Amino acid sequence: MARSKSVQNETLLSAALEGLQLQRKRIDEQIAQVRALLGGRRVKSATVSVPAAKSPRKRQLSEAARKRIAAAQKRRWAEYRKKSSGKQQA
Repeated sequence: MARSKSVQNETLLSAALEGLQLQRKRIDEQIAQVRALLGGRRVKSATVSVPAAKSPRKRQLSEAARKRIAAAQKRRWAEYRKKSSGKQQA
């Protein structure tokens, strides 16, 4: 029985590989078309320098907001525990 499952997996993987190879061929053709539209000049991706992006500032929560979030989370956990204990007793 394990052999038939292995054969199915192998068939599935070979079909997936075939599909991916077709996608790769199509993408390679599209890249060639874009290069032809660019006049055959090649864009060197390694030499293009991208300025280092600044890390986004973290948003500051007010003390009141943190308390509201903590209270809401405690309510959710209390409700969860209440439901869990109800299931065990039933």
